[in-house]
Parts: sequence; C-alpha cells; structure tokens
Amino acid sequence: MTDDRTPIAAYWDAAAASFDDEPDHGLRAAPTRAAWAAALRSWLPAGPLDVLDVGCGTGSLSLLLAEEGHRVTGVDLAPRMVGRARAKLVAAGRAGRFLVGDAMEPPTGEARFGAVLCRHLVWTLPDPEAALRGWVARLRPGGRLVMVEGRWREAGERGVPYAAGAEALPWSGGVGAGELAAAVRPLAGGEVRVERLDGRAELWGAPVGDERYVLTADV
Repeated sequence: MTDDRTPIAAYWDAAAASFDDEPDHGLRAAPTRAAWAAALRSWLPAGPLDVLDVGCGTGSLSLLLAEEGHRVTGVDLAPRMVGRARAKLVAAGRAGRFLVGDAMEPPTGEARFGAVLCRHLVWTLPDPEAALRGWVARLRPGGRLVMVEGRWREAGERGVPYAAGAEALPWSGGVGAGELAAAVRPLAGGEVRVERLDGRAELWGAPVGDERYVLTADV
C-alpha cells in the first residue's frame, strides 16, 4: 500500500453515518456504556488528565473521558468522523478538541499529554511501530499509553471492501498481544501490562470469539 491515506480516509468517511450502530462504537446501551466508562477509569491514571484520543472515530470514548473530567483532544483521519465527534460532545454539553489528521502524526504540535488512548486502530496504519514511537513521544513523563487492540477474523466486516492494498499493511487484521507488547516494551520506561477482554461480553454488546485485549504502558 502507498503512503497515500486518501482511500482510507474515504472509507471511514463513508462509514461515519452507520459507525455508531455497532454496540461498542455508539455505546447506546446503558450496560455497554457503563462497562466502557468503568474500564477507562481502571486503565487511566488518576486525573484529570490531558488525553489524546488517536483514531477517535465518532468520539464515544472521548465523551466518556470528558464526563470523567479529562481534557480530551481527538484526532481522526476522516472529516465526517471528526464532525460527529464534535457534535456528540456539544450535544452532551461537554468540552473537547477534535482535529482532522493522521493518527500516525497527530497534528498536536508541541503539546504533551498525560495519556494517549487508541482503540482498534493499529491495523489501519502503514507503519504502526513508527506511530507507537510518535505516541510515546507525546506523553509527559509518567504518562500512560492505553491501547485496546486484538486480532479479528475479518477486519472491517461492513460488506464494503477496505482500501485497496490494505491486506499488505503490517498489522492487517489486527495484532496479537504478544507482538504488540514486544513492540511497546522498548519504548516504555515503566511496566507494560496486558489484560484480556474477549471474555467480557459487556464491552462488546455480545460474546466475541476472537482475541481482544487492552495494553497499558507507563513511560
């Protein structure tokens, strides 16, 4: 796949209108929403923090963070995703800053954050290890990287083919916990922890049969 991210942005722009229909995307069901809110509280350091939500999508996790008092900056490649994220926080009466930009190089300038969060993102990136280095560099000393990831039988099961050449992406279809931990460990000054999530149906709205986990790393 080339470095042109336009086809990927177009794919996610097209997905924006129905993205929140997935239980773990829209968090419309109260038990699912409560499960994610509790999970985020357990994964993040005590706040309030400046949090960078890379690949923020429609902003569902950003909203949960804002409701906990964190100062959220969301970045997504797809303008329509960013538009929906902004509207979601405005409708809830919460503050958040949302930027259109590549998660590989978030357009946040010299800003540093207490935490960087991403969910189900790295499989879309042409150089995920470079992205990891960039995210860690945006953390303040003592900050935390939080990554909700996994390996899916079929990444992007929307009935719409993903961007041409995506099968050549390094972590196409997701990445296993061991491989991701091995990539993060040299970048982290502190502990790297992995917690399995595939057995927690309350997070996904239904039981799942593939590998899902959260990796947290302190710097």
